[in-house]
Amino acid sequence: MKVLWLTNIPLPEAYQLMNETPRPFGGWLINASKDLSAQENIKLSIAFPWPKTNNVDRFDGNKITYFSFPFVRMGEEELILNNIYLKDILKELNPDIVHVFGTEFAHCLAMVNACKELGIKVVISIQGLVSIISKHYTANLPAKVQKRFTLRDLIKQSNILQQQKQFEKKGALEIKAIQRADHIIGRTTWDKACIAQINPSANYYFCNETLREEFYRHEWSLENCERYSIFLSQATYPVKGLHYLLEALPLILKKYPKTKVYIAGHDITSSITLKEKLKKSSYAKYISELIKRYDLENNIFFTGLLNEKQICERYLKSNVFVCPSSIENSPNSLGEAMILGVPCIASHVGGVPDMLTHKEEGYTYQADAPYMLAYYISEIFKSDNLALSFSKKARERALQTHDRNQNTNKLVNIYRNIVCQ
Repeated sequence: MKVLWLTNIPLPEAYQLMNETPRPFGGWLINASKDLSAQENIKLSIAFPWPKTNNVDRFDGNKITYFSFPFVRMGEEELILNNIYLKDILKELNPDIVHVFGTEFAHCLAMVNACKELGIKVVISIQGLVSIISKHYTANLPAKVQKRFTLRDLIKQSNILQQQKQFEKKGALEIKAIQRADHIIGRTTWDKACIAQINPSANYYFCNETLREEFYRHEWSLENCERYSIFLSQATYPVKGLHYLLEALPLILKKYPKTKVYIAGHDITSSITLKEKLKKSSYAKYISELIKRYDLENNIFFTGLLNEKQICERYLKSNVFVCPSSIENSPNSLGEAMILGVPCIASHVGGVPDMLTHKEEGYTYQADAPYMLAYYISEIFKSDNLALSFSKKARERALQTHDRNQNTNKLVNIYRNIVCQ
């Protein structure tokens, strides 16, 4: 079976073949592609948009063939309706099935259109759904914070409300792609419900995701973690909910004054250099204001950009992992924390309840109730037995959810089912 994946970014092998430095994003696709390409009777190719090309470029890897093609932007209606680059790839490969990962980019709709025209089977995997996420984007931020502009926002015409509008515009493309697709792969009650409302006639298939390699190799222990430390895997925009955690933190500090919060990624609050000041967004400014208001300067630490090994080490050092998002489908960050056995707390949103059972494998809480987040973090800090129980049960659950062999076999069976229809 010839399978073509459409991804939003290159995988590491493709970066190397292009003599480029790999970026630490989309790592969960690496293991999934390795496992799939290792299957008998499967020939995997992967296409991705690339800003440095004006045509289709082919790169032959060890087992996977890669194709880069020019970016497709939202306003490029002709390329969305009739993408000559994607058609060239499809005609060269003549795949039995095309698997599209992600829905929010114009090239997703362009690929669906191309496949429809050429009579090639296509299936879309749901990651997040920006058309739905846009409804939650402002995440209870004060109205003045949503409306105001920093210099960066003014130059880019991208304050918080304008970012929400961008999500809505991407969501319009997403809805068209889903409505035109006959087959959808999802993994939560949330995405299944959303798909049923967007395209009731679509065939829906359930398949969990495989995580990054490093997270299958290690296990969290209470003895090796930094006590009273909290970890967030990302926090650059409102949906990820850092402001909720900052509102919870003063309540935690009353009982546990040594609490520290580690946040993966660059320091969005830094204003040391002129460049940092110019790049500061309204959300980053609000985060800075909260840190100052609650006197949290000695409790918040941004780690900088972390590679796979480094971020795994940061999880293992943490006493608690928190996912305080205003909406999620099934966050891989939560899956990574669970499979390592880090005690987890996550907002009860989207597909999270399908991943983490409240009071058995961790805690879930109302997303806009930071006082409950503070309570549950304190409960884990207070009880080693509770932390160890959550760790054990969450790890057992995640090892099943993210079982590489099961997920690969399930995916192959989905492909066969679609191709034979």
